[in-house]
Amino acid sequence: MVADKGKVLRQLKTARGQLDGLIKMVEDDRYCIDISNQIMAAQAILRNVNREVLHAHLNCCVKEAFGTEDAQQKIDEIIGVMDKLSK
Repeated sequence: MVADKGKVLRQLKTARGQLDGLIKMVEDDRYCIDISNQIMAAQAILRNVNREVLHAHLNCCVKEAFGTEDAQQKIDEIIGVMDKLSK
């Protein structure tokens, strides 16, 4: 992985903490809207981490593949990710 590993790990650990908090909220029968807001916060962190990883992938792995026989494979991978993100 070529993304800023420290930054990605910090964000993932934050998301993990939010998930642990969400589990506790459900166990404690907290208010539904509060739980929903925390779910959206965790999703936002994961979206940001994914964006960071994909930017790094495009700027390094895909860029390096241009002009090689791996170029089409890298393009197809990105198209696949974009298709998944748009669902």
